[in-house]
Amino acid sequence: MENKQQGLLETEPLQEVDEDAVSEVDLSNSVSEEEREEIQTELAKLEEEISTLKQVLAAKEKHHAELKQKLGITPLGELRQNFCRSWYDMQSSTAYRKTSETISTAGQKTSAALSNLGTAISRKFGDMRNSPSFRSFEEKVESTVSSLKSKVGGANSGGSFEEVLSSTAHASAQETPTNHHPLENSERTC
Repeated sequence: MENKQQGLLETEPLQEVDEDAVSEVDLSNSVSEEEREEIQTELAKLEEEISTLKQVLAAKEKHHAELKQKLGITPLGELRQNFCRSWYDMQSSTAYRKTSETISTAGQKTSAALSNLGTAISRKFGDMRNSPSFRSFEEKVESTVSSLKSKVGGANSGGSFEEVLSSTAHASAQETPTNHHPLENSERTC
């Protein structure tokens, strides 16, 4: 029993003798001469039908093109129409609608979140402005502005912070020597 199993499970590759035996098998002997003639006749008929169908198809394609030309349908117009139809089909698909709805919902939630963030920041700035630290800072700035006003314009000068800055800039411009032009130095060094 082991000998039979060993023969079935043989792992050696085919020998050249075996390959030659396979190539010597003539499959044409399995078909009789009469059947062979019938098959060749049927094959010739099929080839003739295929040729006829190709001619009919070519004639119909030519007629199709002529009709389109009479209607003024151009290849570019067809392409545009196909694109529009595909775009419409895509937009009406379930996947597109679900994606569109999801994006719309996400946009609304993002907008709401940004609005809430802006409100929170405004509230925080309001709270910060009313805090004791900010009031102390504001008082120090006002004190500095008052000090600048008194130094620049004397005790009787008043006005806004911008006016004080402007008058300070004007005063410092008058203190700079005017007899000497900055470009004169650069011309001398060149």
